[in-house]
Amino acid sequence: MGNRFSCKKIDGSTSNRRFGGGNRSRRKLQADEELLHIQALSLAIQHHQSSQRFEGSMSRRNGSVSSRRRSNPVSDPVVDAGKQQKLSAEFLENLETKNIVLIHGEGFGAWCWYKTIALLEESGMIPTALDLTGSGIDLKDTNNVTTLEEYSKPLIDYLQVLQEDEKVILVGHSSGGACVSYAMEQFPQKISKAVFLCGTMVSNGQKPFDVFAEQLGSAELFMKESKFLIHGNGKDKPATGFMFEKQQMRGLYFNQSPAKDIALAMVSMRPVPLGPMMQNLSLSKEKYGAGRRFYIQTLEDHALSPDIQEKLVRDNPPEGVFKIKGSDHCPFFSKPQSLHKILLEIAQIA
Repeated sequence: MGNRFSCKKIDGSTSNRRFGGGNRSRRKLQADEELLHIQALSLAIQHHQSSQRFEGSMSRRNGSVSSRRRSNPVSDPVVDAGKQQKLSAEFLENLETKNIVLIHGEGFGAWCWYKTIALLEESGMIPTALDLTGSGIDLKDTNNVTTLEEYSKPLIDYLQVLQEDEKVILVGHSSGGACVSYAMEQFPQKISKAVFLCGTMVSNGQKPFDVFAEQLGSAELFMKESKFLIHGNGKDKPATGFMFEKQQMRGLYFNQSPAKDIALAMVSMRPVPLGPMMQNLSLSKEKYGAGRRFYIQTLEDHALSPDIQEKLVRDNPPEGVFKIKGSDHCPFFSKPQSLHKILLEIAQIA
């Protein structure tokens, strides 16, 4: 099963660690990276607790968005903490489920949701952040993760052991949206709502990479020419993964994020397995098509532009669409309060 977010055991894996020299040097590098990762995470959590925790985590509901677009993009609110507790008590009574499962995007891990987890827990929700296979502190070598089924296994294992009448809200960030779609096809009866956070909300027959093709080039061109590819089985064999350079990641993912969160990401992100990104999804109208889907757009996103996100919504219309003003591709860093507010609003849509 996937790993619940924890700051006690953090594996700051990077591509350098994966392809380093002898065992002794790899162990020393791993120890150094783990220490740096823990220090960065500790600083990030302390910063969040001191600057945001007591601002309150929930705003007044402005009405549901079922079957309509949200006209005004959301920006981070500040709410009186005492009023928030009163709202939370009323809010929790009418929910179908309080369980929210957070699925990270490419290269990330459960660690990226630390602000969202804290805010959801303060509101009385029950968040769970999972590490997909080969991500976060999951020790699987990403070079050996070749299918979406294998990549999504921690999520599938989690859903399999739920009680028969138990449901969850799934939230998929970026390429994690493909894992959410896959889970909707496998366990439609256990998913109350699916939320695609600037995610790869693909249609039947599409591959997750197709969503990024406009900015990264076609899959064929990327596989042939990209300098970010990783050949874990040798240069003469097909690529097994990819990982952007740090400067590239800063521009694509973190153009609005705080410096401490960027530092955390730089020592925590891992290579992305290529196989799951290139796999066509098989999604049926009876299962995936019958699920309740919501989309959250990020309006300052350089990795998945607002225009591409809008196209995803047009091509595969969800039940509701929300927009976060001033957010980059990682709203859990750049606009955590806005993201939190929207998640609560989606949770209470009947």
